[in-house]
Amino acid sequence: MKKNIIYLILTLSMIFTVILPVSASEYYPLFDEPDLLTDSEETELIAKLENICAQKQMEVVVAAFETIGDYTPMEYADDFYDYNGYGYGENRDGLILIVVMDTSDWWISTRGSAITAFTDAGIDYIGEQIVPYLSDGDYYGAFSRFAEQCTVFIDQANTGDPYDTHNLPKAPFDKGMAAVIALVAGLLIAAIYTASLKGQLKSVQAQRAAANYVKNGSMNITNSRDFFLYRHVDRTEKSSSSDDKGGSSTHTSSSGATHGGGGGKF
Repeated sequence: MKKNIIYLILTLSMIFTVILPVSASEYYPLFDEPDLLTDSEETELIAKLENICAQKQMEVVVAAFETIGDYTPMEYADDFYDYNGYGYGENRDGLILIVVMDTSDWWISTRGSAITAFTDAGIDYIGEQIVPYLSDGDYYGAFSRFAEQCTVFIDQANTGDPYDTHNLPKAPFDKGMAAVIALVAGLLIAAIYTASLKGQLKSVQAQRAAANYVKNGSMNITNSRDFFLYRHVDRTEKSSSSDDKGGSSTHTSSSGATHGGGGGKF
């Protein structure tokens, strides 16, 4: 009997090794195989992730890999989450961000209530927030930004109206926007100044007739032509495409669990 139990344990271990060649510590919210973060950065990030889980009742995981072999980012993210026991509560609520270094892929996989909280449009938005950091090699910045956005999205979902195509959060203020505002402000000031100068030209009065601006005998019309300055255009409202409907697309992982998700390149 004892030998049978040992054999069963070894067999299960081999199965999990085949399914998932890399495993994380049990319920550990951060896995950094390429060693992208310093020890202090890892400590700070783990604290952030564990705090989200404790306060929001949703597990948030970050995992970085050098390579994932023949797996797609979606498959690997789903399986890494499922087979390592991640998730809060009976429904395994939570999400995982994986980063794959050799292919420059990122992917977010959601499960349980996180599928509703993080819609397809929401995941795309989060991707826009973290990709600049990933591209610059600022991995701690990317993972911290991801954790911050997770808190914001979970709080919004708890209101009953998750972030989606119709209500995505406004993009953070950046230097490019500041330059545009400065340009508009400069043009406005210039327009006001020009208007004030125009008001000072009291000696100049507008004439009603165009002939008043033409010197007698200086113009002789030899040909004339009519120009149509306006046209009528009928426009029909374009119907909304299916891409505008929002929500979360789902699929089934190798474990049989339902997942949402999305990703891209950095």
